[in-house]
Amino acid sequence: MKTECIGDHVKLKGKTYPCTVSLTMDLVGGKWKAVILYHLKNEAKRYSELRKELATVTEMTLSLQLKQLEKDGLVSRKVFGKKPPIKVVYSLTDLGKTFIPVLEVITEWGNRVVIENGEFINVPEKESN
Repeated sequence: MKTECIGDHVKLKGKTYPCTVSLTMDLVGGKWKAVILYHLKNEAKRYSELRKELATVTEMTLSLQLKQLEKDGLVSRKVFGKKPPIKVVYSLTDLGKTFIPVLEVITEWGNRVVIENGEFINVPEKESN
């Protein structure tokens, strides 16, 4: 019997899911969570660095997704300094690091789809005023 089928449901941090796939998608699903994890997989980054790398995400969405990833134990947030300007750095937790092999497979699959069915393009950067 498969592990995800041992019981009728699975439970994590008081939340019940019909299966482990549902649990996983709750933790990393959506448009931005996996992308944020991907950008943190090699090194810790400040919020401003993430904003620059994820130019099409709104500040509110990035902030909310980071808070959710932190709450779920995938990302850690460290604050340096007590007076402004404070430095806030995000990094993967040990749990978040266990997702890196999945991110690499997703990246490989996405690259293959583009190579076979699309094209890689360069989009000009927006000028900042």
